Amino acid sequence: MTKFKSLHPVLWTESWEETIQFYTGILGFTITEKNQIWKWASLQRDGIRIMVSVPNAHESIVKIGFTGSFYFNISMIDDFWETLKDKIEICYEIEDFEWGMREFAVYDNNGYILQFGEAI
Repeated sequence: MTKFKSLHPVLWTESWEETIQFYTGILGFTITEKNQIWKWASLQRDGIRIMVSVPNAHESIVKIGFTGSFYFNISMIDDFWETLKDKIEICYEIEDFEWGMREFAVYDNNGYILQFGEAI
């Protein structure tokens, strides 16, 4: 039987260098691979891997965007909130939810919603 091993989202962007700077400079990801010609990069932090890319000829993009959000389960959420809250556009501030999670959400430089949560 097929086993899924991991998921590595590719975030499309028209602001490739700015997106790399956002994820490395603000969220603490590191660049593991970068191709200037393809305008593609692989970024990672603590076992989380994402890729950022300018859409290429294989994708028929009308508008860059995503209709959902990216949810990160993290530890020490209050410390992370304190480091981000004044540097980033907030979607909703940190709070405890009835389903047992402490969460907050922000927007990246492309408008993607990034949610961060920790079990209470």
